[in-house]
Amino acid sequence: MGAVFMREWRPIEVLVLDSGAENSTRRTGVADSGDFERFTALAAELAAIGRKFYERGWGFGTSGNFSAAISHEPMRLAITSTGLDKGALDASSFIEIDENAHVVRGSGKPSAEALLHVAIVRELGAGAVLHTHSVWSTVLSGAHAARGGVEIHGYEMLKGLEGVRTHEHREWLPILKNSQDIAELSGFVAKLLRENRGVHGFLLREHGLYTWGATLQEAKRHVEIFEFLMEVVVRASAIQPRAETGG
Repeated sequence: MGAVFMREWRPIEVLVLDSGAENSTRRTGVADSGDFERFTALAAELAAIGRKFYERGWGFGTSGNFSAAISHEPMRLAITSTGLDKGALDASSFIEIDENAHVVRGSGKPSAEALLHVAIVRELGAGAVLHTHSVWSTVLSGAHAARGGVEIHGYEMLKGLEGVRTHEHREWLPILKNSQDIAELSGFVAKLLRENRGVHGFLLREHGLYTWGATLQEAKRHVEIFEFLMEVVVRASAIQPRAETGG
């Protein structure tokens, strides 16, 4: 479900100065001279999506982070700078990082969780990765953590997930233990994705949702579908507890 960008590029020298940020480095690299326009366009689109997610209650305060692939070879991601109010995002809120989560464009610094975005893009060739912190993902991931995930089936909205054609589809939403050791966690994410190619997202326990898409719009749709389904599952279990999460 990866996205491939087929266009010519011309190598130029890029100098990144170490500003003391955790993931910054001084180095000389190679970049596509046309990537600046793509970075700017993606940053504006990501900012608009982030503000909408804030309005829906899926990214209050500084929670959540959003990225889109500028290119895959070499890997370059436009991603939210850390510590920003998601309700006030604009294009200047984004930085460009490489496959090591080092900043190659922009003045901020990435969240440590940028390594999870890198792992997802590397394993799946995803075009965008979106991470939300809703009430529903927090509650659901805590309630089902002991099972290692939650199976969702029977809902018409499942057909909003890429490749799903029937409400009878059984979607497994894995749950990983949350950790502040992001390097280790990114390894667990990579292993999960290698072993479960059919999943459309995963939860970090009592933390939030990660989902992705071949394009930014597909990833946005997956957030909307999962947030709807998670809310339904939590509300349904409160009304009538059941062994399965179908409806």
